Amino acid sequence: MVESTPNALCFGDEFPASGAPCLVHVEDHGLTITFIPDRDGAEPRSESLRFSELTVSAGGLDHDQLVATWVGLKGQRTLYLKSPDVIRAFRQAAPDHLSQPLERAAEQVRQVRQRHRMVWGIVGGALLVVMLGLWFGSDVLVELAVERIPVEWERKLGESTYRDFLAHQDVMKEGPAVDAVNEMIHRLTSQIPENPYTFEVTVVRSDVVNAFALPGGYIVVFTGLMKKAESGEEVAGVLAHELNHVLQRHGLERIIKQLGFVAVVSIVLGNPPGLGGMMKQLGVELMTLKFGRAQETEADLTGLELLYRAKIDPSGMITFFQRLAEKDEGRVEWLSTHPMSNARAERLKTQLAEMPKQNPEPFTFEWTKVQASQGAQPSTPP
Repeated sequence: MVESTPNALCFGDEFPASGAPCLVHVEDHGLTITFIPDRDGAEPRSESLRFSELTVSAGGLDHDQLVATWVGLKGQRTLYLKSPDVIRAFRQAAPDHLSQPLERAAEQVRQVRQRHRMVWGIVGGALLVVMLGLWFGSDVLVELAVERIPVEWERKLGESTYRDFLAHQDVMKEGPAVDAVNEMIHRLTSQIPENPYTFEVTVVRSDVVNAFALPGGYIVVFTGLMKKAESGEEVAGVLAHELNHVLQRHGLERIIKQLGFVAVVSIVLGNPPGLGGMMKQLGVELMTLKFGRAQETEADLTGLELLYRAKIDPSGMITFFQRLAEKDEGRVEWLSTHPMSNARAERLKTQLAEMPKQNPEPFTFEWTKVQASQGAQPSTPP
């Protein structure tokens, strides 16, 4: 009895849009393709192809199939092979000129399967997290979920909101303000051990007194914040705080709490129903993230330590936070998402007092010139 179970699909102008089921055998010279009849009583039709007629690549929905293409009498045809046995036989019999394309295709397949294993590992881990959450509560559930999301996925979540936001802003490409912020960021990030992030910082011309960091390492600084500060050390304090929200993955925690782990994974994979709506919701959530008390404290203390390691005067962080809270409460955007309390300020003072004395290294820029470049009256410390 002749085997008639199809092991491949063939596409071409003469075939249905869904493809023609066929049976592929690998021969020494090439392939023999037997097309399965679509009605009872019809005779199967076979066609032979030489390896020299074929080009190969990886394809299919998940790029886990071997795709062979050739041009016949009725135009171009494309054959999709998914059977491991057929693919193995094809690779063994193929001549040298197909070796490199086959290796590239095989590497793509291996990468896809590796991603699949990672996704299933995350899905399995998520199920475990859900079960554990029934016992330990939502905070533990969120923390375990965050641990299972790669930094690359986190960057994908933050990048879309970052690009969309900047598209409608007056972005500064150069100038004293941009140079000053870049110097601060370089000083700070160079002191982060085993930093998994590549931080991207943009200065936006706006009177809003604000700065924020998005998951994945995207940071925006408004010139209004720089006009309000009395020194570069004060702005560096805000940046150190924001950098540590990213390093501690606080934004990702808040997203998972508000959208759910499954929604976050779906957004990253890019193929759920209603993806556009979720992405819009994600943008709103990211722009209005309010951190919990424990997260603010962690960003405060780790930010203070980062300033110290970078040899930037940490006292600027404390004085700026306090001054904003005392003089501008209700009008400073940064405080709406980072409320400053007396308890937080006192904790920072205590932490600073416990640190060994050191001589901070000044920045290379002059703060008065940075402010003047923004049309602000240079601040005079009291």
